[in-house]
Amino acid sequence: MRVLLSIKPEYAFKIFDGTKKFEFRKVIFKNPNVKTVIVYASSPVQQVIGEFEIDDIFSFNPKAIWEMTKKHSGITEDFFYKYFADREIAHAIKIKNTIKYKNPLSIKDDFNVVPPQSYVYLQRELEESTTV
Repeated sequence: MRVLLSIKPEYAFKIFDGTKKFEFRKVIFKNPNVKTVIVYASSPVQQVIGEFEIDDIFSFNPKAIWEMTKKHSGITEDFFYKYFADREIAHAIKIKNTIKYKNPLSIKDDFNVVPPQSYVYLQRELEESTTV
């Protein structure tokens, strides 16, 4: 199963240049069968630019997650702690096997979804989805 994540362009592109090896989330998907993340670079890019396989997902307190991921976080420590302020649990998706699309895709035309606040499940065909 695949999930589509909205990611700010500056961080989305870091995933594909290899400087960001973890994607951080306040809320993680519940379905354990998700194996692939489709990356939607949010405004101003507004395109699906690639995908990656999930190596692992870590869910711990923010301090523990930062210590585990800081060398390959692709973000600053200050940004990390502001993002997870008032959160007891932080989630880090470990990225492997990235594929940057030669030609970016349209979230509406190619996936028939709107940009999700958090994530959207993509099932079977590109057109079938469940938004969360």
